[in-house]
Amino acid sequence: MTSIYYEHLFTIANSIGVTNSSGERIGFDDAVSKVVDIAMQTANAKRTVYFIGNGGSAAISSHMAVDFLKNGGIKAMAFNDGPLLTCLGNDYGYQHVFEKPVEMFARGGDVLFAISSSGRSENILLGVQAAREKGCSVITLSGFDNDNPLLFKGDINFYVPSSSYGIVEVIHHTICHCILDSILKKKNG
Repeated sequence: MTSIYYEHLFTIANSIGVTNSSGERIGFDDAVSKVVDIAMQTANAKRTVYFIGNGGSAAISSHMAVDFLKNGGIKAMAFNDGPLLTCLGNDYGYQHVFEKPVEMFARGGDVLFAISSSGRSENILLGVQAAREKGCSVITLSGFDNDNPLLFKGDINFYVPSSSYGIVEVIHHTICHCILDSILKKKNG
């Protein structure tokens, strides 16, 4: 049973789809390279990388914000602090919990990583819209249906073809680490 799980995980990982802002399919290596360039330009301009996600994707967001900051030397932040979420959810409605901090903090030249297993979370989609209005680059990570709305919102869109939360979340996390490790490799030669 265990080996079947990992065989399935590897099969799905080898089936990751990536599109650009025009919806054109691009190769995984090219996509990672483009995201690395975007992140490094952001860091060089002293701009910030933001992460948003719900549930398991929130955990990925927090983890990656810390790793981008500590290991990558890139200003990074996740918008999933409990008091922030409950305050904004109470005052504006849960659908606005990422939109409002993006409106308050983001500036042109920043980057938003929007992570959603289903790609259908209204609060993520509104956060992306707010980032676009601020002139931010957007990187999306989604799964489940291959026509989910988030899949068409980013400059680079990573899609995991699975409807299993565990599989999608594990692969999203590895994609983020692949991007960060590629940044570190480029920075350190």
